[in-house]
Amino acid sequence: MDAKAPFRLIPVVLILLSSLLFLPETSHPQSGDRIQPPSTRDSTQPAPKSRQRRGTSQGVAGARLKYVPGNAPAFWSIATAETIMERYPDYREAYWKPWSYVQGYVFHGFEMLYRSTGNPRYLDYIKRYVDYFVDEQGNFLGDSLNNLDNFMTGSSIATMYGYTGDERYKIAAAQFRRALDRYPRSDGQFWHGKRSAHMWIDGVFMGQMFVLRYASTIGDRAYCFDEAALQILTFARHCSKGNSGLYLHAWSAHPQLTPWANPKTGCSPEVWSEGLGWYALILVETLAVLPSDHPKRGEVEEIYRGLAEGLAAAQDQKSGGWYMIVDKGDHPGNWIDPSGTAMFVYALQRGIDLGLLSKERYAEITVRGYNSLFDFVRINHQGLVDIHGAGDGISVKKDYETYVGVPRMVNAKEAVGGLLWVTALMEERELEKLKSR
Repeated sequence: MDAKAPFRLIPVVLILLSSLLFLPETSHPQSGDRIQPPSTRDSTQPAPKSRQRRGTSQGVAGARLKYVPGNAPAFWSIATAETIMERYPDYREAYWKPWSYVQGYVFHGFEMLYRSTGNPRYLDYIKRYVDYFVDEQGNFLGDSLNNLDNFMTGSSIATMYGYTGDERYKIAAAQFRRALDRYPRSDGQFWHGKRSAHMWIDGVFMGQMFVLRYASTIGDRAYCFDEAALQILTFARHCSKGNSGLYLHAWSAHPQLTPWANPKTGCSPEVWSEGLGWYALILVETLAVLPSDHPKRGEVEEIYRGLAEGLAAAQDQKSGGWYMIVDKGDHPGNWIDPSGTAMFVYALQRGIDLGLLSKERYAEITVRGYNSLFDFVRINHQGLVDIHGAGDGISVKKDYETYVGVPRMVNAKEAVGGLLWVTALMEERELEKLKSR
């Protein structure tokens, strides 16, 4: 036998081992992924029946509201929230599994409406869902906390403690907080899922939305604020795209074992709109609560303002929206993404409201972006709000063509959440007038 033959087998063995040790993340499923319903509190609150395959649902048959096609509702935010409640009386049935990040994302919009209008139905909808997953002793009965997506809706558990003072919510939220102490990291940043050292931009949002809400409702503020700043800054250091103010989707601590990673930088190839939207949202939400004297506040503000400048430069001048691959609007196959656009408009307008951005510089950009959304939003023949033209459950891709080639659908789950956030913010002042009626 050739003496060098055994050594030629080493690369093959390494490749086989890597396929076992570093499996791809699956925490952003698209249509066709399996679900594993969690246990529920008691027999009066049965879990949805297990199905072998389920994607994003268009809701229960016969869902109907009184909005009229072709006529804009008085408040798009209220119409969107009412549509969600009408489509999903049991919100566990909406997506690929009963406990997901999407409910927590949407619930933040519901909470905004509750604060603006004082109408308890928005908070009741959150509570009804959360109570399926928190028993009388405060045990969390949802999915394993083995990826950052599953932490996101933990923010809603902490929210319920803040509004009700019910100790079982505090006990359940503390289970999420303790899980972070043993959660794996690379260079200080949480892995997106526990199976591989991949750090996604999505996860910065998912994990820190819980951390920030825990700080504001329960405590441990020093840890929470330090952690949020660390996650934001570490990601920026790894995934900044030059001096553009924009950020790539993900990075890997093991690029040689990661098909989408640049072998030198470890980064994924593109600036994906929805991913950048997650980052824009968590930046501005962090700055809304991060103490003025926090040692990292200046750095977080610098990242936020740089991103705002990058978004201003990348905005499509014709439509006012932003492209799926944000900085490649002139490339073939690219398209305006309503989900990312909604996120960017929210992040910019919130920054104006907080005094972080100049109104003179950004107001027109924000208004044009907001108006562009209504090329995609309409009332359907059942009187429900539809949002068209967004991708659903997008994970890290290996190249430009794969990103822009994802299927687009009506009522992609993230687009619905983004629409609720941005309309609730843009309509906030008028909504507050409802309190006095």
